[in-house]
Amino acid sequence: MAEVPVKFEKDGSWITSKLEITNTHITLKDPYNYDVPYRSIIDVTQKGQILTIVAALEKGEESFRIASVEKILIALRKKVLMSCNAYRIMAHFMIPAIRGGVLVTNAKWEKGAVTVLKSGIWFVGQEKQICVLLVDVASLELTKRELQKKKLDVIKLDYLDKNASSEVVTSFILCPLSTLQVLFNFIRDATKDKDMKGSELEQLDAQAAQVAMLIYSGMDTHAIEEMLSLSPLEIDDIYATLLKLDIAEVVMVRKEVQLTSKGVRYISEALKPPT
Repeated sequence: MAEVPVKFEKDGSWITSKLEITNTHITLKDPYNYDVPYRSIIDVTQKGQILTIVAALEKGEESFRIASVEKILIALRKKVLMSCNAYRIMAHFMIPAIRGGVLVTNAKWEKGAVTVLKSGIWFVGQEKQICVLLVDVASLELTKRELQKKKLDVIKLDYLDKNASSEVVTSFILCPLSTLQVLFNFIRDATKDKDMKGSELEQLDAQAAQVAMLIYSGMDTHAIEEMLSLSPLEIDDIYATLLKLDIAEVVMVRKEVQLTSKGVRYISEALKPPT
């Protein structure tokens, strides 16, 4: 049993308090003053130094936002993730293994747990926990990876790193094949909304698919227009299709401007020879 200092968000305000960690539950002190069993916790997310825990309690789902120093959050996350209501397996994983198409030089296999929750996949190691949000999962594949000169079955997981300009990151999960297949099916079902349906594929013509491929390769709008000889209006129409199909998102709105009469006067005055 351990009691640690934290802050709870309540009605829009942050309140300094304590949180007690036990083997079966966490106890939230003031202003909540009640226990949250680990088996009631159905989701865990973190942004910055704020951990959000969602629990299915007697009066319905409740969300608790907890702020503390990283050392305390690591201990709390590990205890919750290893005991909460989730699909969980013990496995080896390499996260990340490839970033932006380039092998990560210090990548190594770690032993720990893979916990699949309502909103994300948590990789729980000895010293750190990393979350891949399900909405960021791009592709999933059962393949083979060489380890100690043997080809072993692994899950290859591609996802977007929103902290690195939506860079594509690849990680690997290794465990016995029977368990690996179950995990693969579980993640595939949790992300099946990413599959392109027949009616959607019909809307994606060859040129739009080519533009999507160039975006994936890292090219910006101006470079795509130059390579494919497209006008701004044509590229905007293609982008509208990609947005409609939810295979792209807006990161910046480009502005086209023309001078006002004030701007024309300024330029005219600026071009006059000095007297």
